[in-house]
Amino acid sequence: MSSKRLTEHYFTADPTAPARATEVSFTVADREFRLRAGGGVFSATRLDPGTAVLLRKAELPDPQTEGALLDLGCGYGPIACVLATLAPRATVYATDVNARALELTRANATALGLRVRALAPEVVPTHDLFAQIWSNPPIRVGKDELHALLLRWLPRLAPDGVAWLVVGRHLGADSLMAWLLERGYGVVRHASQQGFRVLRVVRISGDEERSAPQNL
Repeated sequence: MSSKRLTEHYFTADPTAPARATEVSFTVADREFRLRAGGGVFSATRLDPGTAVLLRKAELPDPQTEGALLDLGCGYGPIACVLATLAPRATVYATDVNARALELTRANATALGLRVRALAPEVVPTHDLFAQIWSNPPIRVGKDELHALLLRWLPRLAPDGVAWLVVGRHLGADSLMAWLLERGYGVVRHASQQGFRVLRVVRISGDEERSAPQNL
C-alpha cells in the first residue's frame, strides 16, 4: 500500500480516491453483517484480518453492557455495528478523521436499525469516559503518530474500563505492549491468531503490579 493511500485511509478528512461502492459481509457471534464500504476507506473490499481476529478473540459485550463504548478508527463501522448490536443499552461512539468513513458508518448503522454516534475526533464529547475502547490501530503510519493517537484516547478509559487492541506480531505488537506498560497501563496478551496479538489494556493505580508479557 502506498504512503498516499495510507494517509488517505487514516489521516485525510476528505479522501480523493473514487468512492466506488463495495459490500463487506462477515459473521460475528452467529450474527451476519452486511455493510457498505467504498474507495478511500480502510479495507473496503473485505473485513480486515486483524479486525476479524479482534472480534473473534476479544471479550465481546453482552446485552447487559452499559456505558460508553468507543470504536477508535472506525472505518466504515464494522466494530461499531457489532458493539451496538450486541450491547443495545450501551452508548456506542465511532470516530475517524475520514469523513467518508463516518458517512458510511452512519449509513450502515441506520440500515441495521442501530444507534451509533459516528463523529469526528474533535466532536466526541470530552466529558464521557469509556467503559470499552476497541481499535485496530494504524500501526503502519509510524510510532509517533500511533503513540499520539493512543495517548489521546486511552486516558479516557473509565477507572474500571478496558481497551481491546489488535496488532500484527510482525508490526510491533510486543513493543507496543512494552510501551503501554511503561506508561502505567495494565496489559495482557489476551490471544494470538493468524499473526495478530489481541491486547487487553486497563488502567492501574501506582501500587499495582504491571502485567508481564505472556508467551502465547
